[in-house]
Amino acid sequence: MRRLPPLGIGNLLTAAFNFTTDTFTIAELEARKLHHDFTELLTRAVQPALWLLIFGEVLAQLRAIPTGSISYLDFMTPGILAQSVLFIAIFYGIAIIWERDLGILQKMLASPAPRTALVFGKALSASERGLSQAVIIYVLAVLIGVHINWSPFSVLGVLLVVILGSALFSTFSLIIACLVRTRERFMGVGQLLTMPLFFASNAIYPISIMPVWLQAISRVNPLTYEVDALRCLMVIGGVSVYGALVDMVALIASTVILVLIAAKLYPRVI
Repeated sequence: MRRLPPLGIGNLLTAAFNFTTDTFTIAELEARKLHHDFTELLTRAVQPALWLLIFGEVLAQLRAIPTGSISYLDFMTPGILAQSVLFIAIFYGIAIIWERDLGILQKMLASPAPRTALVFGKALSASERGLSQAVIIYVLAVLIGVHINWSPFSVLGVLLVVILGSALFSTFSLIIACLVRTRERFMGVGQLLTMPLFFASNAIYPISIMPVWLQAISRVNPLTYEVDALRCLMVIGGVSVYGALVDMVALIASTVILVLIAAKLYPRVI
């Protein structure tokens, strides 16, 4: 991680350059792990395929869930993409426990790179797995007849939301790892959180049919805003309840807050 010498009035730009360099160096190092084992991507494709091809197809026949002017499969597909991103990212933090045991984490913390760059770099690297899930779900969606919005703006918007969602929940995962500090506890807490986050969102049913107490929880659940943005961008006729701009602001703000918290807690994992 190279650092430029101070440039007087250019110190701010230098700091920004160094932060960006450190962040992408960490992200690139993390991405190499995925390149050595592509079978992970194939195994990760099984769960969304089951949700779309079995659960989605069955509920689409019942016509019991109000989805407005779009079919249930169209309504559900963005939610399954968000679910896939969540399920991958929420267990991402276990990597730093392995790194601690191997002595890698101590070397990273001893480097001059700021803690926020270390955390943000790991968060960005998680987006590669999230984007791979997006490709898989787009393919499945086409095969089952989902009405995909193929406009360049919409596709780019979906990719941006997936990156933000991956960064958000992988950072949340890092915070959990910093607090529990053991693999066994981490896996237990991760499994405990994934389903409540998923079912307390608008991924497979609209918020309007939830009981009042669950609606309140859903409105503070970041996954709700990720699904809302994806539904607006990904499928033809999809409508955002909160507005795409509000969804993006909520995701960005949540990610920034979690990165700062994770950076503060990061040394605790040792």
